[in-house]
Amino acid sequence: MPNIKSAKKRTLVIEKKTAQNKMIKSEVKTAIKKLLAAIESGDKASATEMFPGVCSLLDSAVSKGVYKKNTVANKKSGLAKKLNAMD
Repeated sequence: MPNIKSAKKRTLVIEKKTAQNKMIKSEVKTAIKKLLAAIESGDKASATEMFPGVCSLLDSAVSKGVYKKNTVANKKSGLAKKLNAMD
């Protein structure tokens, strides 16, 4: 436990930011799971409708610094491949 006032403040700030990042990551993972469930069930219309929303969530997570740019590009690419492979 820090004794210096500024270190105490940094600890509080870090806890707050960690909670925010965890919330964003959880939201992204949930959206991806729903999209993958739609793809697995063969519901192309629903999956196609969900895909832009998932991409938007991923892009917003990058802008907030939760994920790195290339990680999200890789995730979006993989999801797009799975979506396009549906027939």
